[in-house]
Amino acid sequence: MTHTDTNPSTTTPDVGTPPVGPRKVVLVTGASSGIGEGIARRLSAQGHHVVLAARRTDRLDAVVDELRRAGHSAQAHALDVTDRDAFERVVASVVDERGRIDVLVANAGVMLLSRLDALLVDQWDQMLDVNVRGLLHGIAATLPRFTSLGSGHVITIASVGAHEVVPTSAVYSATKYAAWALTEGLRQESAPGIRVTTISPGVVESELAQHITDPHAAEAMTAYRAASIPADAIARAVAFAIDQPADVDVNEIVVRPTRQR
Repeated sequence: MTHTDTNPSTTTPDVGTPPVGPRKVVLVTGASSGIGEGIARRLSAQGHHVVLAARRTDRLDAVVDELRRAGHSAQAHALDVTDRDAFERVVASVVDERGRIDVLVANAGVMLLSRLDALLVDQWDQMLDVNVRGLLHGIAATLPRFTSLGSGHVITIASVGAHEVVPTSAVYSATKYAAWALTEGLRQESAPGIRVTTISPGVVESELAQHITDPHAAEAMTAYRAASIPADAIARAVAFAIDQPADVDVNEIVVRPTRQR
């Protein structure tokens, strides 16, 4: 299982052709590293204005400074996605500054694997808070703006853990299935003009597994993560979904290493 807030390439990718349609204002959560940073780098290099949000402001500021020196449009906002009021303030600030918000990439997530009988209840709560409530807070903050605008795009970075359960992944997989279900429900309920996408990464190069404290789960991850792909592989999927014409909604993408079965 894998997901976000990890170590990406520190170089801006070669993005090739510019995006389809006008530049968009994109908010990426969990953007201080890993998949989130990779997404921010690719989208800003493609010409979008990217708002990088995360708790680690020193890292955010460094990335934004690098992107701006490369001529890209980016800004940083401190954000703990578990704080609903803080999420609303960040979105309101972006709309005040830029006049609109077009895309939410709900990427912030934690993966604290353990067997249920290890009873790491605080870690269960943390995953529920970040992976589920954090997504709901993002939807609550952006959906009214999208509805008012008549357009918008919610992209949830879920996990292959939304589609499979293995020993030690019960709670993590439950949170990622919840993220998948919430996003699918949003897709079905949204007004015309609002697009909704779920992207489920497999094993991505990251520091994520280093946060696992359960020894059995940490050992199991060593073999599981033997084959991995770079964060930019997920960023390319995000860019693909965003760059489609307005009448095309890419609903779901699963991206994993060729060797991951």
